[in-house]
Parts: sequence; C-alpha cells; structure tokens
Amino acid sequence: MKIKPVVAGLLLLAPLTACGSAQAGDSSTVTVTVGYQSKTINTVTAGTLLRSLGYFEKELDALHDGKTYKVDWQDYATGAPITAQMTAGKIDIGSMGDFPLLINAARGKQLGKPTHLVSVTGYNLRGGLNTIVTAPDSKLASLADLRGRKVSTSVGSAADGTLVRALQRAGIDPDKGVEKLNQQPAVGASALSAGSTDALSQFVAWPGLLTYQGKAKALYDGAELNLPTFHGVTAREDFAEQRPAVLEAFLKAQAEATDYLNRHPVAAAESVAEATGLPPEVVYLYNGAHGISTFDPAVKPQLVSALKQDVSVLKAAKLTGDIDVDSFVDDRYVRKALGSGYAKRLAAAPPASASEVWPKGSSETRTFKTPAELLTYVSAHKDGIRAAYVPDATTGTLWFADKAVWVADGDRLLPFVAPETARAYVSSHGGARVVTYADALERAS
Repeated sequence: MKIKPVVAGLLLLAPLTACGSAQAGDSSTVTVTVGYQSKTINTVTAGTLLRSLGYFEKELDALHDGKTYKVDWQDYATGAPITAQMTAGKIDIGSMGDFPLLINAARGKQLGKPTHLVSVTGYNLRGGLNTIVTAPDSKLASLADLRGRKVSTSVGSAADGTLVRALQRAGIDPDKGVEKLNQQPAVGASALSAGSTDALSQFVAWPGLLTYQGKAKALYDGAELNLPTFHGVTAREDFAEQRPAVLEAFLKAQAEATDYLNRHPVAAAESVAEATGLPPEVVYLYNGAHGISTFDPAVKPQLVSALKQDVSVLKAAKLTGDIDVDSFVDDRYVRKALGSGYAKRLAAAPPASASEVWPKGSSETRTFKTPAELLTYVSAHKDGIRAAYVPDATTGTLWFADKAVWVADGDRLLPFVAPETARAYVSSHGGARVVTYADALERAS
C-alpha cells in the first residue's frame, strides 16, 4: 500500500460528522481519525509505517462487533494542528513529540476536552533526537558562538527545549542572549540556506536530512544534555472511554508495526522513505537497527520523569501553566492491549551503539565492532557504499561517517557529531588531534 501525504488544508474543510468515532454514535459505520506527522519519522509506528502496513485496519476488522470501521489518516507537519483538531473533537488519536504532548495535555484540560498519553513511539534516553546545526561554511564552532546570533527553532517543540537547555548550560540567556526565530522546520531550513539565520535547532529528521544533503553541519548534539526525548501517542479521553476496544486495536497494531521495524529495519526505512520523500539513508540514521531512535510502545518511567522536567521549560516560555503529568499519562490501554508481553517491553533497553555500513544494492547492513573497522571496510569498498554510520564516542548518537568530526588518538579513530565534543576529548587526551575524514580513511586502510 503506497502512501500519499494528505493536504492538511483540505482536511480542515472536512465536515465534523465525518471525523472522530465519538461523533459516530450507534451507527454501523465508525470512522476513526488518526493524526500523524509523516516526516517526523520517529512516530512512524503510529503513523507512516503503520498506515503502509495496514495493521490497524486488520485489527479493527478482527473486532467482529457488528461495526464497519474506516480509518481517516490525516498528515500534519507538527503536533500543534493535531492538538487543535483533537480538542475540537475531530481527531481521535494523534502522535507528537514530548513538548507538544504537554501542550496537548494543557489545551485538552483547559478546553474541557482532556487527552492522555497512551503509548510511546520512538525515544532516545540521552536526547539525541534533537540537534542544532549551522551552515556548512559557518565559522561557528560552539554554543558560546551563538551569543547574539539568530537561531531558528519551533517554539514549543522538543527542539526548542533542547536549544533553551543547551544555551542555559553554556551560560547564555535563551531569551536575551540570542535572537530566536519561531519558524516551522521547513522555513527554518530555508532560512539557514539563505543565510538569514545563523543556526537551526530542530527535531528528527531535519538535522540529519540537511547534513546528508550538504546543507548543514552539526554544532550541538542534543544527547549532550543526557535528558530523554521521545514521541508518543495521545488519545482523547472521551474516545478512549467510548471505544476502548478500538484504542486497544490501535495499540496492538502499533506494537506489530514496531516489531516489523525492528525485524526489518532496512525495508521499513525504504517504505517510510517512499511515503515521505525523505532519503532512505536519512530515515535509517534515525530508525535503523542502531539508529538514534529506539522504538517501543511501553511508557517507560524514565520518559515520564523527563516529561515532568519539561514542564518547567514550557512554563518559563509562558506556553503552559502547571501540568499534572501523572494524570495525563494513562498506560492502562497499552498494558491491556499487549498483555503479558508489556512487562518485557517495559524493561527492554536500547540496543548497544554500533557502526554500520549500508552497501549499495543490499537489503541488509553490515555491523562493525569499532568505527576504525568500519573505516577499513569503507576504504576498501569506496564505490560500493550507500551509507556509513558511526556512533559518537561520547554520546553514542549515530551520525554519518563522512559528516562526523574525527579524532585520532594513537591507534584509535573516534567519531563525534559536533566539533565542541571532539575538542573536549582532545583537550583531555594528550596526543589526540582532530583529523579529516579522508585522513581517517587513510589511517584505517
């Protein structure tokens, strides 16, 4: 099943009676409306990939409750319009990032249309889903260099949260120390290319995409914050109470899509790439076997704890007031949907970092124990490499090998996402020095 992105503007014109199972009453036909973000690719198990696999529709068909179910998939660029549609009763289930989830919770309560976090899609326990990038020829080399500069981000997003926290740690007032431009990701990307902003702080998959295209380079790896970031699934409370079996069917389907992605990471990446227009190599950077994002529907305590810490950032920005995270999180439905298998998922840890090569023409990647071993292979197969990925020596964040900052430390070759972390390593390891990618390849050959 091929996916074609839906034009959001047309969706807004859809009649209310066609949207949301809560409006369907006792009709024999029930329309379930799912809001998702196709290009926010660590939500694919609740959106793009799930839709392409057809698992939700199969689970609904298996209910055998006398109803005929239809799924209305609505694609958006960010979480904000999904929240607006949910509080209007037009979307039943939505997926979005951690900061938008909190705004979803706040708006739902404020408008008397409460929502709940019911599962998780993709997460990174250190915060590697968000990255600050600069133009390829930029002279900016550290967060300190952003003082007084223009920085594009999407206010209220997880990427904005990363920017705020990173600046604070660098001793820069996030409100007065930089000129923040509140822009949608695509607008910010264009601004970076045009030179009208000095840096861009964004979420998956924009930093990786721009870097892969040669339109940006990493300045700051969000994993340096060592604070979890994630995307999750939110559902309207009234929908969940009226159609619990439908919500459970969705969560079962999400778990099946998650298992498919984990078993077939290359095929999943290619499927998502076809649906979104993103390069498969970029999708795999985030969603691959050792990608930046780990997929698991379980609502892990670490993620709930991180969500509580995020509230203060949104309050400081005057985007929300107090939020009762404990009442917003409701894992009853996913626990029931997954049964005895839920405890295993809850206890599961992300896979260990590893270096990977995606050979041209291959449906599988090759894994290496060290970045140096990967370089040796790449050096011997220069014309046969589709993509090569290496984990940051400090944070473990996967990055493109040819875009990483390389350090030679004796016989060791170590990759870093950002120059500042590479320099920090060099300064604490006598004899270590930054080398070019070409030099690293030559050393490994």
